[in-house]
Amino acid sequence: MILFVRDLTVIDFSYLHRQRGMLGESYIVDVELHGALDDTAMVFDFGKVKKVIKQAIDRLVDHKLAVAADCPAFSQQICDDLSIVRYQSERGLIQLACPAQAFAVIPGAEINEATVTAFLQQQIKPLLPTNVEQLVLTLRPEAISGFYYHYSHGLKKHDGNCQRIAHGHRSTIQIYENNMLAPKLNKLWAERWQDIYLGTQSDLVVPEQLQHLTPAATDYSFRYQASQGWFELCMPQTHCEIVPCDTTVECLADFIADTLKTQNIKHTYKVVAYEGVGKGAIAVRP
Repeated sequence: MILFVRDLTVIDFSYLHRQRGMLGESYIVDVELHGALDDTAMVFDFGKVKKVIKQAIDRLVDHKLAVAADCPAFSQQICDDLSIVRYQSERGLIQLACPAQAFAVIPGAEINEATVTAFLQQQIKPLLPTNVEQLVLTLRPEAISGFYYHYSHGLKKHDGNCQRIAHGHRSTIQIYENNMLAPKLNKLWAERWQDIYLGTQSDLVVPEQLQHLTPAATDYSFRYQASQGWFELCMPQTHCEIVPCDTTVECLADFIADTLKTQNIKHTYKVVAYEGVGKGAIAVRP
C-alpha cells in the first residue's frame, strides 16, 4: 500500500554553489509512504505524517544554509560554540560564523534536489513506524511562468528561524505599472536580484567589529546578535545589494515600490513580492 501527501510543506533555505555562490531556494515537498496497514488499518495517520515528517524537515534543512560535505570548496571549524564555515566559490570567498543549527551539512559533492532528498530520507525513515517500509520524498520547485529570483537574507529581529543570517527563497515578482502588468520591470528586478544576498544597512560593520572572520577588502561584513546566538557573514560586494530597511518581504515590496515611484512619480505602481511559494506582500504607490 502507498500513502501519499501532496504539497506537505515548502523548504525555504539557501545553499552554496561553486559557480553561483549563495543561492536562496524553495522546494515543495511531496511524500509517499510504502508499507503494510497497521492495527488501525492505516499505513500512517495523516495527522502524524504532517507532524513527524514536516517537523523533521524543518529541523534538518528549512531556514538553514546547506553545504555539501564533500565539496573541496568547503571547510568548517568550531570556535567558541560557533561553526565557522568558509566556501571558495567562483564569485569569491563566502565566510560565516553562526550557531551550528544554522547549517545543514549534507553528504555529497554538491547541493541539489537529489542530495537533499537522499539526506532527508535517510534521516527521517528511522522516525517512522516499522510497518512503513519505504519513504519517498519528492522535492520540486514551484512551476513559475513569469519572472523570479533567488535571494538570501537574515532577519535579526525575528524570534524564529528567519533570524539565521543566511537562508533564502526562490521568489516570483509581479509589478504593475498604471494597473497593467509590466514585464520589463519584472524582468529588470528579477535580473537585479538573481542569486543575490540582500543585506540590511544597519547590519553592516567595519572589519574590526567582526570577532571570528577576516574579510577581504572587497567584501561586505555583517554581524548581529539574535536570540539563537551570534551571527557573522562576509560576502563579496558584487554578490550583495544593501537596502535601507529590514529584508522582510513587506519591506522589500515597499523598497521596490518606493524605488519605482521615485523614478517616475506620475505613474502608479503595485508590487506583488513573494517570499518563496504562495505567500508574500503587496505594496501600492498611487
